[in-house]
Amino acid sequence: MRRILLLFLLVSSLTAIAARPKVGLVLGGGGAKGAAEVGVLKAIERAGIPVDYIAGTSIGSIVGSLYAAGYNAAALDSMFCQQEWLGLMTDRRSDLGNEPYKVKDGVTYIFGFPVMGDLNRDDIGGFGVMRGEKVEHLIDSMVQRKGCRDFSSLRIPFSCVAADFRQAREVVLNQGKLSTCVRASMSIPGIFKPVNYDGIKLVDGGMLNNLPVDVVKAMGADIVIAVDLQQNEQKPKTSDFDFGMLEGVADMLGFGGLLNWVATRPDIKKYAENVQKADVYIRPPLPDMDASSFGNKNSARMIKTGEEEAMKHWDELMEVKRRLGLPL
Repeated sequence: MRRILLLFLLVSSLTAIAARPKVGLVLGGGGAKGAAEVGVLKAIERAGIPVDYIAGTSIGSIVGSLYAAGYNAAALDSMFCQQEWLGLMTDRRSDLGNEPYKVKDGVTYIFGFPVMGDLNRDDIGGFGVMRGEKVEHLIDSMVQRKGCRDFSSLRIPFSCVAADFRQAREVVLNQGKLSTCVRASMSIPGIFKPVNYDGIKLVDGGMLNNLPVDVVKAMGADIVIAVDLQQNEQKPKTSDFDFGMLEGVADMLGFGGLLNWVATRPDIKKYAENVQKADVYIRPPLPDMDASSFGNKNSARMIKTGEEEAMKHWDELMEVKRRLGLPL
């Protein structure tokens, strides 16, 4: 009789967990400001809110992938504050020492920093100076320590957003090698080289969807907590310039979609829509920081700012717990 009762309680508990609303976490793009997202994660953990799905763009894809692999906020705090970000983000080669000029493997280096690649080679060709290989290797090594390598092995379902460079088309990545997809999501055009993915050149997803609330809802989230790193008000707009005379040339070069993006900026419209779809919207105030504000001291400040801002939404987080049927 006792075993039957225990089995009944176990089944009831599992049914309750399966039936509760699912929580989606959205981590927006913003370069170095991604450290603030770690602070927000600290508050979410303190509130005791489970995360069922994660969607991220750019730096949000880095933070999101590691959190999905099993790293908690404290571990990500240590990673952000101890990481040598300049060398990591710039692909600086320490083996070249302080040589002012060096050409190696078809790449020109100034004091170890890559400044020009051989555009005739597919493996390093494309617009942008840096390849982002060090970031990819870091993600790969960190998730493998948690027993993960691709999306299917993550502890929390995760998607990241990239953009088709030529067609200016949003691409949601949720299968394949995780670290490569994350690198594609953070490949800022003109800075990082596009990532070749199934014959498509992919760049930073912030070009089209910097706050992918719609993506996490499509994954199955009923309640969305969104962390926005953008600091300026974004309003939909269209250009008054007539791009008609350039369309033929752009189409021949394969950049017709990119030209249309410049003219209409569809990312701004989607951003505004996604802000409205979030149940808990957290935007840490970082007026003196920008996408390049990497560094241990800056990271520590932004983590603290993110945590403090999230704590201002404590009542909203408790409302999420109430909707989940969890004790307050």
